[in-house]
Amino acid sequence: MKAEEPIAEIIAQLFPAKDQMILGDTFRLLKTFEDQKFDLVITSPPYNVGKEYETKQSIEKYLEQQEDVIEELIRVTSDQGSICWQVGNYVDKGEVFPLDIFYYQIFKKHGLKLRNRIIWHFGHGLHASNRFSGRYETILWFTKTNDYIFNLDDVRVPAKYPGKRHFKGPRKGELSGNPKGKNPADIWEIVIHDWEKELWDIPNVKSNHPEKTEHPCQYPVELVERCILALTNEGSWVLDPYAGVGSTMLASIKNNRNAIGIEKEKRYLDIAEQRVKDLKEGRLKLRPINKPIHTPKATDKIAKIPDEWQEGPLFGENGKN
Repeated sequence: MKAEEPIAEIIAQLFPAKDQMILGDTFRLLKTFEDQKFDLVITSPPYNVGKEYETKQSIEKYLEQQEDVIEELIRVTSDQGSICWQVGNYVDKGEVFPLDIFYYQIFKKHGLKLRNRIIWHFGHGLHASNRFSGRYETILWFTKTNDYIFNLDDVRVPAKYPGKRHFKGPRKGELSGNPKGKNPADIWEIVIHDWEKELWDIPNVKSNHPEKTEHPCQYPVELVERCILALTNEGSWVLDPYAGVGSTMLASIKNNRNAIGIEKEKRYLDIAEQRVKDLKEGRLKLRPINKPIHTPKATDKIAKIPDEWQEGPLFGENGKN
């Protein structure tokens, strides 16, 4: 036991923030939390698409139940806090219902202010045959007030023209930029320049992703991490009411934020707790926050046109289109 104590002390120094995963029903547990406890609520709620952990119902009933949860989430969010709501689409008999549009009405009804509607683009997903294949989801970033946490310096990007100067006016000849970098505005494209465009090009968690677990709708840690860096301070409390396998917990702990995650499926909670343990012990594999998405080389076999496709109306006799 004594031999383990120095390791525990080192872990406590590396990850001083508090974290807790709670097993149970989100709506019931939220009622036990104090008002304005969290500076950030960030989650990906059930989409009502019939996954194993949800019961598919009418979109009206689904949204009605979610509004009850949202009311509680607003109560436990601090006046300087934010709610980031990441959703995809609900599909019924081939018709697409964009959930972010429906959710916007709910949050607006309760007085929240939309700061950004961020598009998360990914290169792989379910293929469709009667419509274009879906390759994006959205993050709605809401605040309760106009006085909210926003750490611009933590998410600045290198200026394209750092030597640019004012060409007229009282500051003529002075440098016009900021030495820490430029404001990335509201358009983010991770793969080209971090926080550069509103299109977040982050790979979703599929079979070859280093963070992959058995959860069917797992979102990547780096997706959460960008929001945590910008919208909370060190020591802030972060809540994920649908925590899944703990992506929010990992991003919070990694950046010295306190975090609570609620999950109703015990096997996912167990995975989340193991991932947190692995993070603290240096064993967890995470995709680096700025890592470019892999682009196959022209010489890679998987990137070449198969021999079976070489001839045909699209490629002509010589296999060229």
